[in-house]
Amino acid sequence: MTRSLKPFGGIIVISNPSWKLVGSFMMGFSTWGSLGSHVVVGGSRFHQRRIKFQSFSTTGQNTLNFKFPKRRLIQVGVSLSKQESIEFDERKSPDEVKEEIKRCYELINRQGRGVVYLGSSRMGPSHSHYMRAQELAKEIANLLDCTSWSGAGPGLMDAVTQGAMQAGKPVGGLKIGREPGESTSSNVHPYLPSETYFTCRFFSARKHGLVDAAVRNNSSDKTAVVALPGGVGTLDEMFEIMGLIQLERIGSKLPIPFVLMNYDSFYSKLLDFLDSCEDWGTVYKGEVASLWKVCESNSQALAYLAEFYNISCNDPRKKETALESI
Repeated sequence: MTRSLKPFGGIIVISNPSWKLVGSFMMGFSTWGSLGSHVVVGGSRFHQRRIKFQSFSTTGQNTLNFKFPKRRLIQVGVSLSKQESIEFDERKSPDEVKEEIKRCYELINRQGRGVVYLGSSRMGPSHSHYMRAQELAKEIANLLDCTSWSGAGPGLMDAVTQGAMQAGKPVGGLKIGREPGESTSSNVHPYLPSETYFTCRFFSARKHGLVDAAVRNNSSDKTAVVALPGGVGTLDEMFEIMGLIQLERIGSKLPIPFVLMNYDSFYSKLLDFLDSCEDWGTVYKGEVASLWKVCESNSQALAYLAEFYNISCNDPRKKETALESI
């Protein structure tokens, strides 16, 4: 296909909606730029100048050289095959991320803030951590009487969803299209009502939502972050939330309890590494320990949350939870 180079006042405009990438100037003009699908070159020194444009594609590289006589208006044809042309759409992701964050916030407002669970999507019902996570979510939902939030995926996220539903408490999910280890994408949850979860395209929007679901707006809010055993994604979310707490971006006015479930010493080597960070001086002594509570069992986690929110022993919800734990 052919696109033309046309003079326009004191500048030259190359119009080619399918050819985006342009290269460098050789003895070039004083100014140049890109306006959407147009490439603009101009300047006060319209003398004998050579200009070189380059386009790149998966099939190779095209180099175009133009020579402009002094003050002469010219039209030059540019030929690129369709196979070598490059489609260019203006980046829309900032607006799309903003819209997804808005949708997450709307869902949280409907379902209510509560306990946010982070954990592996690969530990299925046959894994011992699955059953313990399910029981933990059920007990915390009864103890704090709040919404339970997760990534609405399989594995331990499914365990906490099941546990909260068994307690008869609200659940909410911020899903991602494809979980690690899965070969196909799915925007639909197998059993949750569609109004209780939202499928995010962008991880950044999902993280915004998960953080917002745990933020306390007033002293009566009972929220928490519970990190269950997990892999790369869990560690990513876990350390991001820890960093936000450390820098007092969240929890500065109303603290948020952060519980690390160290089932079967799952995180012990990570904790050893963080101790080494103290020795190296990259974190202060006791700094990491002040950001979360490491619990080896469900009973430890429940006791910590009850103490954090000053839930008395006479509270019938705590009695019920204690009986279930026994």
